[in-house]
Amino acid sequence: MNVPRSDPPSECGLDVALAIMSGKWKPLILYHLRSGSRRFGDLKRAVAGISEKVLIQQLRELASADVLVRHDYGEVPPKVDYTVTPFGMTLIEALLPLCEWGVRNRTRASAIMTSRAS
Repeated sequence: MNVPRSDPPSECGLDVALAIMSGKWKPLILYHLRSGSRRFGDLKRAVAGISEKVLIQQLRELASADVLVRHDYGEVPPKVDYTVTPFGMTLIEALLPLCEWGVRNRTRASAIMTSRAS
């Protein structure tokens, strides 16, 4: 039987960040929530390519990690919105330089990804 090792925590902290950010869509969801609350439908339209099922799952995981808050107004038709917590804002602040890097290197990265797909 394999016994899991208890490795000391990484000095880098990426293990912590990646544990919370795991999933393709979470950084994009947070990007679209950075400027304020958004309703579910708004997020669905903003995060192009995500399925409703996956969006629900990713939002639940972010809420359980205290990165965002789900507010259900208890109305019919349903009205629910999502807001980033102060803890979540610290994560968004850490992601923004990565976003800027992507903007600066979009052309080069696209060429690399296209050549890999061929």
